[in-house]
Amino acid sequence: MTSGLTILAAGPGSTVQDAGRVGYLRYGVTGAGPMDPFAHALANRAVGNPAEAAAIEISLGGIELTVDGGAATVALAGGSFAVSLDGQVLPSAVVAELQPGARLKVRPGAAGAWCYLAVAGGIALPPVLGSVSTHIRTGMGGLGGRALQAGDRLPISSALPAFHEAGAIVTPMLDRPPDRIRVIPGPQDDHFAPDQMEAFLAGPWTVSPRSDRMAYFLGGPTLKHRRGHDITSDGIAMGAIQVPGSGEPIVLMADRQSTGGYPKIATIIGADLGRFAQARPGTSLSFEAVTHADAVAARAQEQAFLGGCIPVEPLVRTHFPPEFLLGLNLVDGVVDARS
Repeated sequence: MTSGLTILAAGPGSTVQDAGRVGYLRYGVTGAGPMDPFAHALANRAVGNPAEAAAIEISLGGIELTVDGGAATVALAGGSFAVSLDGQVLPSAVVAELQPGARLKVRPGAAGAWCYLAVAGGIALPPVLGSVSTHIRTGMGGLGGRALQAGDRLPISSALPAFHEAGAIVTPMLDRPPDRIRVIPGPQDDHFAPDQMEAFLAGPWTVSPRSDRMAYFLGGPTLKHRRGHDITSDGIAMGAIQVPGSGEPIVLMADRQSTGGYPKIATIIGADLGRFAQARPGTSLSFEAVTHADAVAARAQEQAFLGGCIPVEPLVRTHFPPEFLLGLNLVDGVVDARS
């Protein structure tokens, strides 16, 4: 019997995502893929998978799962989620071995909006237009084109040996507070006067509860156009920031439409897409304009890290959150001071 991950419980919005559907935006087909590309790639690399392999994207609704047909090595990376295995608290970024019947729970934690679970060997689902990424609005990809739910089973492609021993994934590159997001101005920044660009960069902006995988809506200063708020529709990259007639920016995300007719004041650089995506509703942030060279350098640093050996350290108590230590019996015995 082929090993598989069985979903025991899942909140709304958890889906299967690989690196995304490439080459079809010109036909109106959304690329989908992970909201936090770096965390998705990191989880895969931590178990020896290609960075673009399919993994489970876990939303703030959380997930609970087990494995059958044999043990499996999994890795989690992304926001600071609360992770436990058979009741034992684990770090939010971790490599762990799941024995058949063991229950892995992932719940919202201190920060972040998305978490990724990769399994050594990968998830075996049939691709649609070259990708298994789920796009719920069109019912494409993943498992029936929908979010995961209790009772679903995801076959594991092959039972690969552990790429790492169980341990915490330790890297400062996951410490990415979404307070300041780097952007490249344009491509339609000429639709805004210099003072409006200054207002855009200064903010502050607040992520709206209306936000989802298609777009994050921002509340803050009302931006004014100087050349109208309509343009000839053109292609949209993930991270493009449109400003419609209302003057409230909209950041287009993984499930964005293929084209749009509002001016784009700036575009989030690739290395900061995950940082921005991890901002929960209510998060306050601002933007910083950088050059194309800065964006390329940041992406090169990210790729160099993912191309190397992912640092995994043994699970020692210093890697666990305070609630884990509080649950331990740290007293080995009692000595009578009078004896």
